[in-house]
Amino acid sequence: MASSVSAMTNTEIRPFRVDVPQVELDDLQERLARTRLPRPAPTDDWEYGTPNSYLGDTVEHWRTAFDWRAQEARMNELPQYVTEIDGQTVHFVHVPSKEADATPLLLVHTYPGSFAEFLDMIGPLTDPVAHGGDAADAFSVVVPSIPGFGFSTPLVGRGWTIRRVAETFDKLMRRLGYDSYGSHGSDAGALVSRELGLMRPKGFLGLHVLQLFSFPTGDPAEFERLEPKDYAALEHMRWFQSVGGYNQMNATRPQTVAVGIADSPVGQLAYSELFNNFGDGTSLVTTDQILTQVSLYWFTNTQATAGRYHFEEAKAAREPEVNRSRTGVAVFADDFKSIRAFAARDNSDIAHWSEFPDGGHFAALERPDVLVEDLRTFFRS
Repeated sequence: MASSVSAMTNTEIRPFRVDVPQVELDDLQERLARTRLPRPAPTDDWEYGTPNSYLGDTVEHWRTAFDWRAQEARMNELPQYVTEIDGQTVHFVHVPSKEADATPLLLVHTYPGSFAEFLDMIGPLTDPVAHGGDAADAFSVVVPSIPGFGFSTPLVGRGWTIRRVAETFDKLMRRLGYDSYGSHGSDAGALVSRELGLMRPKGFLGLHVLQLFSFPTGDPAEFERLEPKDYAALEHMRWFQSVGGYNQMNATRPQTVAVGIADSPVGQLAYSELFNNFGDGTSLVTTDQILTQVSLYWFTNTQATAGRYHFEEAKAAREPEVNRSRTGVAVFADDFKSIRAFAARDNSDIAHWSEFPDGGHFAALERPDVLVEDLRTFFRS
């Protein structure tokens, strides 16, 4: 990866451009051409995991139709930078709005996603007037790569829990001159945003997330407040946990898992099955969007370090805490379904709760316009 450095007022912040050497694209092509798929499952569907039929078609698209340079150019349309925070390289996009009273907003990506999830949202967020909106809804946007993901590498040392990531991103926002800001995220990004809510740094405006990961405690009284849709959400939660085996693998042997994936682009593709909602037929993420994310992991060789936060969280063994910061939740139909009765137990100031009929774990990719409007609604007040 190449970055260019020029004189800036803050010498701690350096401009960055994505520039994958051609030799790495050629190597990827050669590996894809030599793909060896496993023996297929009896029905070659998603029941046993990522099927050969999907992998074969997607590898062919990756090899013959997918244009990494076009995706790279999209990323480079946005101002990107790197900085060092407590010895850790942090990569980020920073797009200040031209509107004087814009709200500073931290956007935190998923696992197994990246900063590129938000490419379709940054324009409408920072320049709402140009996208048919109101200037009063403008945001100045910061989109960092979580340490260990993408270009926030190499990962320095151990102990990269979600709390440490949140502390690092708060320092980033202060370094950029923001003494007040809000946060949004899904998956890992939702966890980082909630951690900021727990920290309640000075000037924190609140968090907007796609999930509040609150589960039953075992107290029978909790179930007395549940509605029929909540029981359906519990069933969906059980299914989600049953297919998300990578959580356990990353939490116990992240380096072992990463060995095969780091040496096989198709392994990286297969391990990214969450983009397809584990094959349940509901995902709206396109093939090119999936391949952009998978290619970014491949070119940066970050499977091991991206999965390591599962390991660190499993070892941290912290006691549960109640988030008292102002909180907004957007529940998309085909995602993990947050249950409000449980969420309210763990988050005492849920000021906004919306539900949408489609879209899922990667709503920033699937329904960016809907998510932009929900962010405006939450932070407008």
